[in-house]
Amino acid sequence: MTERMAAPTTAAYHRRLHRNVLVYIAILLTLLGAMAWAERVGLSRNLIGPIFLFSTVMIYALIGISGRTTDEDEYYVAGRRIPAMYNGMATAADWMSAASFISLAGALYLQGFSGNGQQPGGLAYVMGWTGGFCLVGLLIAPHLRAMKLYTLPDYFDQRYGGRWPRIIAALASVLCSFTYVVAQIYGIGLIASRLTGVQFEIGILLGLGGVLLCSFLGGMRAITWTQVAQYIMLLLAFMIPVSWLAYKQLGTPLAPLVYGQQLSRIEAIEKKLINDPAEIEVREEYARRAQMFQRRLEHVDRSMVELRQELEEKIRLLKAQSADYASIAQARRELLAVPRDSATAKEQWTRAMHDNLDRARPLGGMPMHAQAFAGNPDGNPAEVKLFEESRLNFLALVFCLMVGTAGLPHLLTRFYTLPSVAEARSSVAWSLFFIGLLYLSVPALAVLVKFEVLNNLVGSSFEDLPSWMFQWARLDSALLEFSDVNGDRVLQLGELRLGADMIMLATPELGGMPFVVSGLVAAGGLAAALSTADGLLLTISNALVHDIGPGRDRKPKSPEGRVILSKFALLAVAMVAAVVAAFKPAEILSLVSASFSLAAAAFFPGMALGMVWKKVHRPAVVAGMLTGLGLTLYYMVINAPGFRHFWGLDPFGGLWFGIQPLSAGVFGVPAGALVMVLVTLLVPARWVSPPKPTAVPGNGYPGL
Repeated sequence: MTERMAAPTTAAYHRRLHRNVLVYIAILLTLLGAMAWAERVGLSRNLIGPIFLFSTVMIYALIGISGRTTDEDEYYVAGRRIPAMYNGMATAADWMSAASFISLAGALYLQGFSGNGQQPGGLAYVMGWTGGFCLVGLLIAPHLRAMKLYTLPDYFDQRYGGRWPRIIAALASVLCSFTYVVAQIYGIGLIASRLTGVQFEIGILLGLGGVLLCSFLGGMRAITWTQVAQYIMLLLAFMIPVSWLAYKQLGTPLAPLVYGQQLSRIEAIEKKLINDPAEIEVREEYARRAQMFQRRLEHVDRSMVELRQELEEKIRLLKAQSADYASIAQARRELLAVPRDSATAKEQWTRAMHDNLDRARPLGGMPMHAQAFAGNPDGNPAEVKLFEESRLNFLALVFCLMVGTAGLPHLLTRFYTLPSVAEARSSVAWSLFFIGLLYLSVPALAVLVKFEVLNNLVGSSFEDLPSWMFQWARLDSALLEFSDVNGDRVLQLGELRLGADMIMLATPELGGMPFVVSGLVAAGGLAAALSTADGLLLTISNALVHDIGPGRDRKPKSPEGRVILSKFALLAVAMVAAVVAAFKPAEILSLVSASFSLAAAAFFPGMALGMVWKKVHRPAVVAGMLTGLGLTLYYMVINAPGFRHFWGLDPFGGLWFGIQPLSAGVFGVPAGALVMVLVTLLVPARWVSPPKPTAVPGNGYPGL
């Protein structure tokens, strides 16, 4: 009788979900149509952006408020009753973070398919992340769902027992999730400041309010349904501009099927630019600047004195000639920018020398989009070396992204929300489908944008450059920078530098689309960043309260009290992450890739070996996790610019085999796995006390 009653209830629940999703889609399309109509009748662009920002965040906030709960099972795992398809959408939104939505097309634009030198190539991200999801589906997700846990550290507690595996896993969860969430909040600040025109730091606070409204009240239940809504938003925001560009250039909106036609045209333009006299002038100027910095580095202290004297004399001459105020102000800024000590001068000039050397290469330092060698197809030894480095970085990054995906706590937690193991498998398939809709279009977008830049933007007069370029350059010179290096008042490719974080956001303006599409793309990027930030903040707060936190005697006795404690931890972590993001520590893609390396080294060896080898015990996993995570952190720290500057080290001299620090997990994962195997073989299992039985989740606080 119970089963007969349950079926209609489940069917009614699913019908209600479908109806709610359709209502949301209708509201979203109505908002888009209203904004398009308002732009046509003359609504200011200064209002369209804030309206998009406010409207979408309020929709997510309403969903979050409607999903509020203090029930422990609902807060941590959404009651374990999310249907596979919707969990797949939520997982895709969780996965399509600011890195995927904002920066992945930029990586493909700047690095091409194969990369060059220390650039791994944009396809490494697509292959690594997609392969990682396959690994999750085949090995990780069904096993974790069958154990009925709340958090990833719960697995280490239940499999190995003792306090240390759980504590190390919880601290590693905080570390990799915090690195990841800083990147998302940086993206939120970037988008909010671009949409509203406010300062970057104010943009962070505006976006952070949306994050907290979605995740603070309802935990995983509210986050799941806001992520479903955010996936629909980011799908529209990505597919509309890429389809528009494809139709504009190739006459069909089916971008993934036709973008290959542009590759031959891009190759022809690239070859022309490599031999263009104006481009050669620009490259020679950058080479001259690199030589200048190299000479300064030969006698740093003397060069600092001479540079100050030279600039002071320049200012004196400008004043004597009654030069315009702008020229004098520029010279004063150059004087103030002169380093104050030799260590700072060495670090700055070394980086400037390498930067100018890179821009002195053909195509402004970018590799040819679909070829391995930029400008040297005959196999020049220097280019061969760069190619070999790029292959090592390509393989290292693919490896780290794959195994990092299989160890990301906020992603694996999504599979605890499903009703059964079979639903977990189905959810992985749905996730791959929803992610594939966008990932198949990302290479297409990069190619279409590159054709737009090479064919329509490069070669334009500086007087005719569109206004959006100046707006982006004022927002942050790291996103867009251009200058007339050779003085011909014509924009060459070598004079233009685009940051990976603005390629997608600037696509509508680059393609000449209505500003409402720019607002939609920014709202999509905001949805991608918000959806991932929600899950990450919940993971960190759960690790701090549920997995570490105060001892059992000092924890709140009631489930409601424990949930409230998690909410306040979430609020505190969000504030700290916002402060760190305000300093703009690195590009979004670099921060996200680093978090994958940390997750790979900390979790994957212990999870994988624990699932397939019964002999692995507690001392082995503790030693392996500490070794893998420690080695990964060591490699990242010794190659951090601030660390090398502080100790006066060569900024580029700490790499092993040329591997970039964002792929440090390629050293940590095998080291951790090897230590686990050795300790398991050397320390007999009879010397290790068996793990204590854990409480059944749902009956008290699991695993404590």
